[in-house]
Amino acid sequence: MLFAHTLKKQGQIHIINMQGDLIESSQADKLMQEVDEVILNNNIRFVIDLGSLKYLNSSGLTILIRILTKARKAGGEAVIACVGKRIKELLVITKLNTVFTVAESVEEGITKLNKLVSN
Repeated sequence: MLFAHTLKKQGQIHIINMQGDLIESSQADKLMQEVDEVILNNNIRFVIDLGSLKYLNSSGLTILIRILTKARKAGGEAVIACVGKRIKELLVITKLNTVFTVAESVEEGITKLNKLVSN
């Protein structure tokens, strides 16, 4: 399944919904351009919804890390939400579960994100 994404704003937070398979970083070029534009407009809070993402490899993990890094460099934060079993195992194996804040749902991700940036 091809990779696709949507980006929508909810209050001060942008929710990135990823769908399909993210196996090449070039698949996310448009997404990264959109993230850059959002950050240039001083919007620096992201919840990354992985609920519809079927497969992710090291290139896909790099995209997640790039979004997190860009947000943090701008003074913001990114939280990942709705992580499926396979991707959760990949996060544990790579120890990225200690780098990212992980939420069970987008709503929980928004709550966790608001707590992280208010501290």
